[in-house]
Amino acid sequence: MTTASPIGFLVPLNRNLDEEEKSSVPKIPLSRGITYVGRDCIPLTDKRLSRRHLAVNAFGDGSADIVVEGTNPVVLRSQDERKKLLSGEKWKIQTGDVIELIPGHYFFKYVPVTNNTVEKLQGSREKRPLNEESSEGKDLALSRKRMQKVPEEEAVLRNSNDVLGGNNGSNTSSEGIRQFQISKDKLPSTFRLLRVKELPEWANTNAVSISDVIQGDVLLAILSNYMVDIDWLLAACPILKRVPNVLVVHGEGDGTLEYMKRSKPSNWILHKPPLPISYGTHHSKAMFLVYPRGLRVIIHTANLIYVDWNNKTQSLWMQDFPWKDQNSTSNGCGFENDLIDYLGALKWPEFNANLPPIGSFSINPYFFKKFDYSSAGVRLIASVPGYHSGSSLRKWGHMKLRTVLQECTFEKQFEKSPLVYQFSSLGSLDEKWMAELASSMSAGMTEDKSPLGPGKPLIIWPSVEDVRCSLEGYAAGNAIPSPLKNVEKEFLRKYWAKWKASHTGRCRAMPHIKTFTRYNGQNLAWLLLTSSNLSKAAWGALQKNNSQLMIRSYELGVLFLPFSRKHGCTFSCTDDGHISENKSPASGSSEAKKVKLVTLAWKGNQNEECREVIKLPVPYELPPRPYSSGDVPWSWDRRYIEKDVYGQVWPRQVKLFEGSFAGLISLANSRQPNFMSDFDVQIPSPFDPFAEAKAEDSGAGTKEYVHIRVQQRNGRKSLTTVQGLKKEFSYNKILKDLKKEFCCNGTVVQDPELGQVIQLQGDQRKNVSTFLVQAGIVKKEHIKIHGF
Repeated sequence: MTTASPIGFLVPLNRNLDEEEKSSVPKIPLSRGITYVGRDCIPLTDKRLSRRHLAVNAFGDGSADIVVEGTNPVVLRSQDERKKLLSGEKWKIQTGDVIELIPGHYFFKYVPVTNNTVEKLQGSREKRPLNEESSEGKDLALSRKRMQKVPEEEAVLRNSNDVLGGNNGSNTSSEGIRQFQISKDKLPSTFRLLRVKELPEWANTNAVSISDVIQGDVLLAILSNYMVDIDWLLAACPILKRVPNVLVVHGEGDGTLEYMKRSKPSNWILHKPPLPISYGTHHSKAMFLVYPRGLRVIIHTANLIYVDWNNKTQSLWMQDFPWKDQNSTSNGCGFENDLIDYLGALKWPEFNANLPPIGSFSINPYFFKKFDYSSAGVRLIASVPGYHSGSSLRKWGHMKLRTVLQECTFEKQFEKSPLVYQFSSLGSLDEKWMAELASSMSAGMTEDKSPLGPGKPLIIWPSVEDVRCSLEGYAAGNAIPSPLKNVEKEFLRKYWAKWKASHTGRCRAMPHIKTFTRYNGQNLAWLLLTSSNLSKAAWGALQKNNSQLMIRSYELGVLFLPFSRKHGCTFSCTDDGHISENKSPASGSSEAKKVKLVTLAWKGNQNEECREVIKLPVPYELPPRPYSSGDVPWSWDRRYIEKDVYGQVWPRQVKLFEGSFAGLISLANSRQPNFMSDFDVQIPSPFDPFAEAKAEDSGAGTKEYVHIRVQQRNGRKSLTTVQGLKKEFSYNKILKDLKKEFCCNGTVVQDPELGQVIQLQGDQRKNVSTFLVQAGIVKKEHIKIHGF
């Protein structure tokens, strides 16, 4: 796919409305269509400026529309007039108009680009490095320099527009993702990476966006996810506005849920599945789209938010299934039975849907038995919360994976071969549980009926330097939210391996993908693409002498196995709609042929193989490189003083700007800004925040103080509470800002005596007090900090 050329720029100006040659703020390129402007693309920490503060819709005639997306107003200077635009207001701008993103601050001039200039920019992009001085390329170079500052090896890779093999030629492919082409009949047997906005075209070969998978005449959509930004979702995939029946199964907390209820289309149903065990989440990421011709199932790794579908390494698997023959008496295959069991655990409220021309149906889990899954190219591996024993012991989590692998036969080469665990959030682990998980991951038999035996696992985890130099800088660490106490356990040191993804161009696109695999060189015994991180909550932990499996969260993944498959049988809900034959020249028949799973770096000759070769676009290099002595695994609650590609340190420093106090006041009466947390952590469920505190220390009767307290819950987890903020402040807005700044999740609860109380996960006392003072919300002497 071709990357859109900029048709204009927002050029930063100083207070005298003059352009500065060496501005710390980059010029912002505008492509045809909507570009969002705010703290997501400008290296500023002013909390009055939203992450997506302004939407600019640029047109080919040089004009553009702007819509204020943030809470605070924007000022437009046009023909010597100043007009204040409030949140939600829309206005047309012309060449030379000046925008004040915050009244009196952050001036940008709108400058369209002529067609000749665009052509020169496009023609020179492939031939010259971005830092080359030229009058035509300077704007584009300056705007991208901060967004794409790279280590030396990545700069060489980008400027040559090629994939270099790295230090070990056997580990990477000189062609890499560029050569990843797969026929339609093989698509259900592999997965695809999601497009990353800032990568060159070759790195997005065969990658997909959300609009590539949600398409056609959708009659019913079930969208299952942890975080859901409805505003972004409808903008990114407008076809959803026309879908008559939409169920959103989500894991959002109270504050965001209220906004979702207000912003969703009227025909959408929201459902949060029950979480019977504390600290669980609905974390599964899937889509189920019903068409007149059949069902499309999509299992993926991205939250339904902008950053997940544009900035990170993600992937998805997709397959279409036809309606069953009405006379079918099939009992269902493994895929079908696993799917129905999982959907039943979600317990959504049954509803009726008219699906023309098929008819009217009650939409419950058993509705999905009406489709023929016999051609499924994968097995489902799911987790649902609960204490599972008896016949349920092996239905979920790592015990389900163990059971499926035990039924499989693998090549002799995978005997005692290594394992890889790759994920984006690390739970609190111990060596006993790691051995338990490895036992499940090592299950299976060789072709001579002997056990595969234990494999040595490595954990692929971004280092601090990876995050610092990433496309998002330290902000990428928001989506790798593991605390120091989990990451720096001594026994984990032997597991750490580097995130290296040169052959897919994704070294700097931090991973939110989760994969678990067993491999030998570039050959794969199996691979699991899943929503599960490495945690007991996701995979489950055996209890009661291994007779019970305790799982906290909902998870869903697809397991790629060396199935035998028939050539040429493919079905699409959105193409011609019928089963077609597409025989490979080598086969000449529709007889089943065994499958060989390999990475993109596999060097074999497919024509010489007795097995059908299926390439899986594993984004990282295999075998992984263990950490060197200088590598430090990323943890989000450590302080990092070396500046990232945006000139920021970590945690981000909160600066006090003139008017910030006034900007936060009256937010309760303003339109709530579009916000979605861009990291994947568990939200604590509400409880009495002062149940264990002494009465005289609860804050009652001391209205002039803000009380910040940390205490333990259930003797295991710590929780920070904030109480006593003035009523004119929006608690939900402050909570959102705290979550963004300090990577802690939380919620707002209502106490019958104390009013609204902010709850945050972990000990955030110092962070919260510093933030409240520097943002001008409360004076330092009016804060009381309490212990357990």
